[in-house]
Amino acid sequence: MDSNVKELATEVLPYIRVYKDGSVDRLVDSPIVPPSNEDPETGVSSKDIVVSKSPPISARIYLPKHVEQSPKVPLLVYFHGGGFCFESAFSFVETKYMNRLAKQANAVVISIEYSLAPEHPLPIGYEDCWTGLQWVASHSIDGGLKDEPWLSTCVDFDRLYVGGDSAGANLAHNILLRAGAEGLNGVKIKGAFLTHPYFWGSKPIGSEIKNNEEREKLATYMIWHLVYPEAPGGIDNPMLNPVVEGGPSLAGLGCSRLLITVAEKDFVRDRGVSYYHAVKKSGWKGELMELVEIEGEDHAFHILAHESETSMKLIQKLASFIV
Repeated sequence: MDSNVKELATEVLPYIRVYKDGSVDRLVDSPIVPPSNEDPETGVSSKDIVVSKSPPISARIYLPKHVEQSPKVPLLVYFHGGGFCFESAFSFVETKYMNRLAKQANAVVISIEYSLAPEHPLPIGYEDCWTGLQWVASHSIDGGLKDEPWLSTCVDFDRLYVGGDSAGANLAHNILLRAGAEGLNGVKIKGAFLTHPYFWGSKPIGSEIKNNEEREKLATYMIWHLVYPEAPGGIDNPMLNPVVEGGPSLAGLGCSRLLITVAEKDFVRDRGVSYYHAVKKSGWKGELMELVEIEGEDHAFHILAHESETSMKLIQKLASFIV
């Protein structure tokens, strides 16, 4: 036997392999690309910034063309998808998506590069995103950090939004609960959009597979145990199953506008719909909540099939939500 062959510890195909020496193969990552002074398709400028040195957190920030200091524009803080264990704020597909979203929304966008599991198991990723959002909000304070001029001079902090897709939508949900409970340096989150949110639970709902043995082989189940092996309650931890009995009240979501989008063929479609109805029943006092379902499409299609007409329409829908 070749002594150089690494021993496999676990794998969740087609996404990731983890070896006993601690190394990881991420099998579906999009290539990393540099930021651009002016994206040739959208005219959006981007650059990479350091949010925190300890813990190490970075981000890519996007500025639409012709944005001046006044009138100031909305701000979107974004959390990318990838099951908490792959993809990047600096990847080709994420950069393509952010450029288009920033242009169409005419908003500054900052995409947080949070730590990935399994090297950095949850809840580290949640903490990174919260730290990143706090750093962003600090730019609203007179005499504050003012580290990033695109934030301190171009942004209307009364129009702060958060958003994410898949695991990033899960991150956004948990950030909203924390913002509602703890506050955010005096800044209020105006709105949030959750696109194809990665939620799950032990009890099947809707069209989900009913057989428990088969359910435990699903990526939605296996990924969670890989990225958060010490999660209290396991697959029914409220961070993954926001409607579980005994979890935090969804009335505490810290925003006034909420958009949830699902896709007809998505394996987590029913969880997104269930979440929407649970928020409606919770007593949440927001001014607007909307559920949008895209027929004939699958999980994260607007990023993975970013040239399609349907993808363009969904991006426009998300952009029009940011007002």
